[in-house]
Amino acid sequence: MPSPSAPRLFAARLSLSLFTVSLLAALCLLAPPHATAADNVKEQARALFERDWQWRLKHQPEFATSVGDHRYDAQLSDSSPAGAAKAVEHERRMLDLARQLDRSQLTGQDLLSLELFVADKERSLARIAIAPVDPQPLTARDGFHIRLPQLVAQMPFVTEDDVRTYIARLNAAPRHIEGLIELMRYGMRTGWTAPKAAMAALPEQLRALREHLGDGPLSEPFRRLPATIPEEARAKLALEGQAAVAALAPSVQQLEDFVRTDYLPAARASIAASSLPGGPAWYAYLVKSATTSEMTPAEIHSLGLKEVARIRAEIAALVPGTGFRGNLAQFIAFARSDQRLYYTEPDALLNRYRRTIARVASKLPLLFNAIPQDELAVKPVQAAGAEGQGAAYYEAGSPDRVAALVINTSRLNTRPMWEIETLTLHEGLPGHHLQVARTQANAALPAFRRQGWYVAYGEGWALYAESLGPELGLLRDPFSRFGYLADELLRAARLVVDTGIHAMGWNRQQAIDYLNANTANLPLDNEVEVDRYIVHPGEALGYKLGQLRIASLRAEAQTALAERFDIRAFHDAVLENGALPLGVLERQVRRWIAAQRTPPAESAPAAAPAPPSAAGPAPATPPGARPGGADDMFQ
Repeated sequence: MPSPSAPRLFAARLSLSLFTVSLLAALCLLAPPHATAADNVKEQARALFERDWQWRLKHQPEFATSVGDHRYDAQLSDSSPAGAAKAVEHERRMLDLARQLDRSQLTGQDLLSLELFVADKERSLARIAIAPVDPQPLTARDGFHIRLPQLVAQMPFVTEDDVRTYIARLNAAPRHIEGLIELMRYGMRTGWTAPKAAMAALPEQLRALREHLGDGPLSEPFRRLPATIPEEARAKLALEGQAAVAALAPSVQQLEDFVRTDYLPAARASIAASSLPGGPAWYAYLVKSATTSEMTPAEIHSLGLKEVARIRAEIAALVPGTGFRGNLAQFIAFARSDQRLYYTEPDALLNRYRRTIARVASKLPLLFNAIPQDELAVKPVQAAGAEGQGAAYYEAGSPDRVAALVINTSRLNTRPMWEIETLTLHEGLPGHHLQVARTQANAALPAFRRQGWYVAYGEGWALYAESLGPELGLLRDPFSRFGYLADELLRAARLVVDTGIHAMGWNRQQAIDYLNANTANLPLDNEVEVDRYIVHPGEALGYKLGQLRIASLRAEAQTALAERFDIRAFHDAVLENGALPLGVLERQVRRWIAAQRTPPAESAPAAAPAPPSAAGPAPATPPGARPGGADDMFQ
């Protein structure tokens, strides 16, 4: 017997089906007259990618702002369960349309784009099948209270319209907060809640935001209105803006009270993702998404233990070269605590990063053919939430904003000099900045690929970039070399700790103790690290696994090509397609290796024609598959 909702379900499916037919017909009209079947499918695919991209910009206005599209700066996203349901409906519709395209008519980047688009939508829907809601829409590490001030720094404030747009966004914040509370209540009802450990500091952070609305980052634009706006208008806008900021106080108070009184008592005591309803499947999904591999948590844990032992042995062998007299544990204690290894003024730290970037930039032509000319600034992190963040991060540029290496200048006694060169290589050049700026400038890629991000590829590249230090004139002295190994050691330890927490039942203190005992990271930073793994399960695994795969591909290419190996051409092969799942990257690089092994046509000896039965070029590997049978999903 059909349920009462069956007629509505049938009507919804019929409506979606009719929409699909009409949209496909509209896409067909985009093809030029006398176009071939391949031209038609290519245009349909590109139109679909663009339609999806525009939907994303409109419904995720914060993301639109971050990539420099300011059409939606007056808005904030729908954070409610209803908003999440609309996003799911959209993903299903896009996947259905993508699957109806005749992929046999596509080649090159168009085919690769369709493969990535379909896999991305499948991944998104697989997530929803496991987790009905985001279990952690707000934590002490991330959320509205941190992202809104960051968003302000990404908005233009040149004209009167710019300022009024920001006022409208502030006026949209109460509804956004209501949606967050609604979403968190839904999580409470379904058992999908954040760990208490990730939420404990949040009420005080919200209180601080509320008490400093008038003199904090949200009101700063109204205190510094530019001279491009007439003086009379500036005075009026300042008053209106401060009123809009002040009007946020009741909503922030409501969120603070809800978290303190309702949510925290209901938050789960366990820190493991596997403790959620369907938790083991959820963590397995997160691991696969972050690593784009088929490795199990147990396999990753074992690999991490081996890598930690290997790198610790390298550090021990390095210690005598520093002139330090003592064992490894004593040296690490010295490196963590000797105040001669720390700056005491923020500007001194920032200037050291600027000088290091300049040194690297002058050497890049040794290793790279295509070098983006986009400026890379160095600036301090915003004060709000700084003590709970890492040492540095990369902020991508946009058409109206210079890219930046953002340095955490809080707690200077935890920012050792020996990590500066490695962090520059990772977050700046030739790590994230070269990688991201090059991809964003690649007009041959659709927008979703120019702005795409997969943890294992992106962070794997940045970690691999650290190893290029000696070839770029860095990491020459023993302490800088120690800094490089210390950072690699931390990334290896992440494989142990993340899986330990989420798959093996480790508690927070066990995880902190492991990092304190096995890495050179400072104890306070190790607490920040562990809290990060609690809030973002699996994400930290992508760094080391991505780096190992890229390094392995380089070794494979060097062996296969011998004297024909060109490091600059290899880096082109890794970077030219933008962000990719590791299995797809492996496929692309191996195609490049095969092409390099084929002698140029003008110098190749004449060969007899192949018989009709001879094998042609190897067929493209199916999307997500790679030799060995691993099926790669990605995030």
